[in-house]
Amino acid sequence: MKFATLVLAAGKSSRMGSPKQLLQLGNTTLLGKVIETVCSITNNSVFCVLGANADLIEKSIEPYDISIVRNINYDQGLSSSIVAGIEHVSNLDVDLVLIVLGDQPKIESEYLKLMIQLALEKKDSIITSRYQNRNGVPAIFPKKYFKNLLNLQGDKGASKLLNSEDFPIYVINESVDLVDIDTQDDYQHLLNKS
Repeated sequence: MKFATLVLAAGKSSRMGSPKQLLQLGNTTLLGKVIETVCSITNNSVFCVLGANADLIEKSIEPYDISIVRNINYDQGLSSSIVAGIEHVSNLDVDLVLIVLGDQPKIESEYLKLMIQLALEKKDSIITSRYQNRNGVPAIFPKKYFKNLLNLQGDKGASKLLNSEDFPIYVINESVDLVDIDTQDDYQHLLNKS
């Protein structure tokens, strides 16, 4: 089965006050760290969805072997980035899509590989992560659910779909740091822990 990864990084970073995608993290950036993690998975086509500050951010991730998808509707929230990404990969020979946020730098490739393994075993199920008592991304969607993703709206992303009882959902029961970086305090806390 062929899969693609969508790294969602189109937001305006309004709570950060500057493009969080460009925050320095070790030898790369916050977004670069996430991209490096997903690129370490073999047989993976990686697409980064950009919106606000797209030209600036695209320049910072040029060294990576990924494709860029532009979300011109990024003002309409996280769902619009999922829609833009799914519209793009729907035209490709892809059976599964892994959706990852560009501001979750603590996610490790081993965790994502486990998700992919489960997705291959449970072919009709949506594979989801769990934190703060809710299902969320990273998540893997089989192609049969792309049409549901294309109907998403608002800033909750795929949350409604991932927490619905209308779909076969498999929740990964693994300990993983899914913290996302939204504010200067979040960033300082991340630096202090690194």
